[in-house]
Amino acid sequence: MKISANETETAIISRKKPAYPITKGLRHYLRHYKREVPIPCRYEDLRRYHFAMPLLDQQGCDTLWETVYYSDTDRDEIHLALTTIYAILKAAGDTSVMKHLFVDRIDYCTFGNSNPFRVRIVNKFNDNYDYFYVKTADASRIYGLELEHILSPNRINYIAFDQTLIEEHIAGIPGDRFMAEYLTKPPINETRIAKEFIKFNERCLVKLLGDMCLQFCDRHNTRFRRHTIPHTRYRF
Repeated sequence: MKISANETETAIISRKKPAYPITKGLRHYLRHYKREVPIPCRYEDLRRYHFAMPLLDQQGCDTLWETVYYSDTDRDEIHLALTTIYAILKAAGDTSVMKHLFVDRIDYCTFGNSNPFRVRIVNKFNDNYDYFYVKTADASRIYGLELEHILSPNRINYIAFDQTLIEEHIAGIPGDRFMAEYLTKPPINETRIAKEFIKFNERCLVKLLGDMCLQFCDRHNTRFRRHTIPHTRYRF
């Protein structure tokens, strides 16, 4: 997203989607399917940063992310905890992968709905990097992630613990950037793009309806069985 300094001042969200707490039924579901895992660092721990600097893109435009910095006493502890979380998220808790990983940068988004932290993890051996996100746990978001994992071809990695939600980074190009920089560059198969967009749009509609239904069931203590969903996903 390319936003100038002047536009940033006017780009203010007037209304935000409310965050829904994780109910007892949903938490039981997360535990049953190994989505709730103890983690050594929580969202509130990352809020203890010392100062922040705006993160600009290659054109010098504000990305609406801020790179945060921690005091010497907190930095090592937080970085170790974050690499441990990455091992839990990506390697099923195998901490041996942490030997060649380090936290390169932690960004904080003041513009987003959930004010997430984005953690950049770098491999010392080949300088490859990856991201993951630390957010405040929101039941609505968790429903969306789980439905995305079940109904779409994508496999979504996330874990929740207490009031913290950890999400993996999904590789790709943001839609606005793709339309601005890549859509007019040949060769572009417009028919294929249209088909993919239609499939994506249909999945979004199904997940939205499922999200609303699941929240209704959760609030009214209606039992929801996960194994019934995969049988229906091939019909959409």
